[in-house]
Amino acid sequence: MTAQSVKARRSARQLKTEMTRCPKQVEAAQRLRYRVFSEEYGSDLGAEVAGIDADAYDAVCDHLIVTDTETGELVATTRILHQANTGPVGGFYSAGEFNLSELEKLPGTVAELGRTCVHPDYRNGGTITLLWSAVADYLVSQDVDYMIGCASIGMSDGGLKAWRIASHLQQEYLADERFRVSPLRELPHLTHASIGERPVDVPPLIRAYMRLGARVCGEPCWDPEFRCADLLVLLEVNKLAARYSRHFLGKAS
Repeated sequence: MTAQSVKARRSARQLKTEMTRCPKQVEAAQRLRYRVFSEEYGSDLGAEVAGIDADAYDAVCDHLIVTDTETGELVATTRILHQANTGPVGGFYSAGEFNLSELEKLPGTVAELGRTCVHPDYRNGGTITLLWSAVADYLVSQDVDYMIGCASIGMSDGGLKAWRIASHLQQEYLADERFRVSPLRELPHLTHASIGERPVDVPPLIRAYMRLGARVCGEPCWDPEFRCADLLVLLEVNKLAARYSRHFLGKAS
């Protein structure tokens, strides 16, 4: 596979992105995923190998990694499952959390983004912009029409924060009816909460989704294994193109 490389400054550090299926690099991504998700969601993730977050989908995904070239450390990752590669796993990961029947009617090609995480020391605009720039390159180069993905919100407080964020996103960024999905496992309704007057602290990765034009496809799903709430988000890639040019390349639409 041809690797993509993009470089950007983060203080004195130099970062690069690469699309890979190299087993050694994928394992490094799985270790970062475990570290981030276990610390933030308070779950052991059902790991079969200590310290590694892995599942059957990893083998059929393209893995995007961001590396600090000075230290060699992998500092951010996400994986992309192209519709053409879903056969061995029977479909998209999100089909285990949501009824995707409406999305299956869409014309064109779908790809799924998943397991996105950034090392805590690198959570800044530069790293996240670099990550999404590489994702955008992939979507355009692979002629993908729609990107879907599960955006996760931790539930360490029992779900109050998750409901407030989900309610805010549904009010501000709800997708059209033809993109709606329903959760297979609803969040416990005892945790429902109104937004109220307080500001809603949307996680940076989800904010980045919304800035690129993604929309929330409906109610959140409860993921007890990861101890989080998941929202399915969808991005129409033809609408990304203009935003991509402005946001990443500084060009007029």
